[in-house]
Amino acid sequence: MPAADQPGEESVEHALAAEAAAETQPIPEKESEPAETAPATADAVRAAATPSAGRPNPGPRPSPIPRPSAGRGPHKSAVPVAPVEPLIETSDPTLWGRVDEAGTVFVRTATGEREVGSWQAGEPEAGLTHYGRRYDDFVTEISLLEKRLATKSGDPKATRTQAQQLRETVDTLAAVGDLDSAAARLETVIAAAETAVTHAAADRASAKAAAVATKEALCVEAEELAESAQWKSTGDRLKTIVDEWRAIRGIDRKTDDVLWKRFARARDTFTRRRGSHFAEMDKERGAAKDSKELLIVKAEALSDSTEWGETAGAYRELMVQWKASGRAPREIEDALWDRFRAAQEKFFARRLQTFAERDSEFEANAVVKEALLLDAEKIDPAADLDAAKAALRSIQDRWEAAGKVPRERIRDLDSRLRAVEEKVKGAEESMWRKTDPETTARLAQFRTRYETFAAQAAKATAAGDTRRAKEASAQAAQWLEWLQAAEGAVE
Repeated sequence: MPAADQPGEESVEHALAAEAAAETQPIPEKESEPAETAPATADAVRAAATPSAGRPNPGPRPSPIPRPSAGRGPHKSAVPVAPVEPLIETSDPTLWGRVDEAGTVFVRTATGEREVGSWQAGEPEAGLTHYGRRYDDFVTEISLLEKRLATKSGDPKATRTQAQQLRETVDTLAAVGDLDSAAARLETVIAAAETAVTHAAADRASAKAAAVATKEALCVEAEELAESAQWKSTGDRLKTIVDEWRAIRGIDRKTDDVLWKRFARARDTFTRRRGSHFAEMDKERGAAKDSKELLIVKAEALSDSTEWGETAGAYRELMVQWKASGRAPREIEDALWDRFRAAQEKFFARRLQTFAERDSEFEANAVVKEALLLDAEKIDPAADLDAAKAALRSIQDRWEAAGKVPRERIRDLDSRLRAVEEKVKGAEESMWRKTDPETTARLAQFRTRYETFAAQAAKATAAGDTRRAKEASAQAAQWLEWLQAAEGAVE
């Protein structure tokens, strides 16, 4: 025989009612209808609709039914609360069961009547009501599962498991109500939950594939960055990739571990290369420091030299070596350069001061050379070459005797004297070409040949020999051209 009513049902009822109350949304309560405020629990709903049972006789005792306190009115909340939709569905147990004279309770299903319990606590109607409440509690659980599926809240797999567990109890459930309908609803819930489980699995698979693809793309990027020499920007990007990586979810641990190891290898490759690069750079900068300190010693030793030209060349060579040494560590590079530059500046400042003092002494020499240039520029070799040459030699002797001039005047003065020298030299060469015996003999030969062919052309023309006249004229013209070219070269 099915077990009689036992204590402990109220904990299930309270849990179901609390879950239902948590899922409702509050809306303002009408002030004109304060008495219609909904009960906050499933027990309160059931208590309001069901009369209390009489005192039971000795035997199995039904669970107590909570009721509102007699002396209290509806609870008023500071914030208006919307009526809570009752989740416990009430049914008429008289349509689905009966209690016989012995107190045995039966429920009717499609397969016939089934004994569900015994009622010895009062009137048969109270027994049906009691077992009807059990049915109402049962279908309330079904309603909660249906609502979870409809709102897509909770894990569909857990919903399916709960529905299957409830379905297994239907055939032995100690309750009175439409058990066939409850079984059908549970079958529908199980099927819908199965579909939801399938869809959820597909969604998870799709999300996993997308997450894997994203992490694989990050791995590819990291592998490309592993060979980069942009140390700062690449290091920053790899840190950002780690942040992006942590935000990606939905991958199983095994796959995620494989991808992470791939990324970590790429990052470690870059880290090793960067460490090696900076270690080598530190080594090179240490060598540069030693080299530059040696160059500084040499530069400081030259700073007091008075060999102006030779020392200036030595400083230029030291500068070439300085640039070839590379950079020293950043914290001392500027200090090394300041020492090296100070040594150079000391030498060149001394040289500049010395040259300035000399230039003031040489200014008088420049005045003398200016006067000599005025005389030199008056020389006319075309008028009298010998006199021009003699005058130029005299000026050149006095030019050398005048001494040095300021450095900024050297180029201008020397260029003006060279112009006079070139003019006299050109006139002398021209005169030599004109009086050269070999040149004179060649000109005489060209002139004789021209005159001979010109005479032959005239004679042939007088004799009426047109052909011979033409040939002789052509020969005469050719020799005349050569004669004129030779005379032009002599000029």
